[in-house]
Amino acid sequence: MIDIREIRENPELVRDSQRARGADPALVDAALAADENRRVALQAFEDKRAAQKELSRNIGKAAPADRPAVLAEAKKMAAEVKDLEAAANESNERFQQAMYAIPNVIIPGIPAGGEDDYEVIKHVGKIRDFAAEGVEVKDHLDIAEGLDAIDMERGAKVSGARFYFLKGIGARLELALLTMAADQAEAAGFTLMFTPTLVKPEVMGGTGFLGAHSDEIYYLPADDQYLTGTSEVALAGYHSDEILDLSAGPKRYSGWSACYRREAGSHGRDTRGIIRVHQFNKVEMFSFCDPADAEAEHERLLGWEEEMLAKVELPYRVIDTAAGDLGASAARKFDCEAWLPSQERYMEVTSTSNCTTFQARRLAIRQRTENGTAPVATLNGTLATTRWLVAILENHQQADGSLYIPSAMRPYLGGREIVTPVAPR
Repeated sequence: MIDIREIRENPELVRDSQRARGADPALVDAALAADENRRVALQAFEDKRAAQKELSRNIGKAAPADRPAVLAEAKKMAAEVKDLEAAANESNERFQQAMYAIPNVIIPGIPAGGEDDYEVIKHVGKIRDFAAEGVEVKDHLDIAEGLDAIDMERGAKVSGARFYFLKGIGARLELALLTMAADQAEAAGFTLMFTPTLVKPEVMGGTGFLGAHSDEIYYLPADDQYLTGTSEVALAGYHSDEILDLSAGPKRYSGWSACYRREAGSHGRDTRGIIRVHQFNKVEMFSFCDPADAEAEHERLLGWEEEMLAKVELPYRVIDTAAGDLGASAARKFDCEAWLPSQERYMEVTSTSNCTTFQARRLAIRQRTENGTAPVATLNGTLATTRWLVAILENHQQADGSLYIPSAMRPYLGGREIVTPVAPR
């Protein structure tokens, strides 16, 4: 949730943000109207309650003959106070709904538009010329099946479409990747955490995930809980309703968890193999920091993501995501996209978002300041996830069907440099 004072003081800035997102700028005016109605209703309630208290103090001073009339007036006023309180509560609820409908205000300078309107910041690494090497490019699933690393057929038999078994070297590759990410996070000062994957509605809503894409989230109605699609949700809720001490700098956590997504909006794209699946594993970075340091912290998170991409030796590009492709809570998002040889395109493997104070306001996460308390900023970024195996398999495939292991991963795989094909079991 954004600050109502920001809307009152500079409504056109918020309208411009809405336009850049392709969202309705009229929501800003609706929030302002709801704010005005809320303040008028609250003032009417407080004025009447003050009058009621004054009348109550005078009941004992009334002459005996006048007391019945005064008591009747007090009873009438009590009913009016009750009605005005209900009206104030109702107007406040409408105000909250109006505020929750407005996504975070984007950081000025990011590209406007939708999914295809991103700006490329840079390209890193050299794309292999497979033809010059005499390598017939296979996609990640063909490579993995040749290594007996993935079983999609039995995954579908057990759980349905877009589920899978990672087996043998496939399981070891993912474990090596995630462990390497966890080691890097700890070395950078993050506290490693295994997070809950079921959260309460107030936590899921507080992070901004119950908006336009809520149909992609698994909900368990019998328990009134949600399965998380990222440990960002649990990590954001970790300090809800708390006042943090950030005098020593940001509080940083890395969450290792299974993640669950319906991927309802994928329109059938990338459903072969493990590019878009319903369950996967991920190591996520999460930072609570002073809002004044949020943009610098965002650059740091991006740097740590690029450090991981260098370790797995992938060619990639970094893009500044367009406003219309941001989630509700993000004010800016950088994506790192690895080259996918089988499709000759870039594929997102990691992203980092600056959510400014949007999530913290909803979750009541504050820090002490000279003037009391104020919301903190929250930021997140992915260090590794199951999808990375797609890019690793495709970029490091060899002509004979074997797989080259990047040097940084070898200590996590018993020193193996090459994985050779095996017969399926």
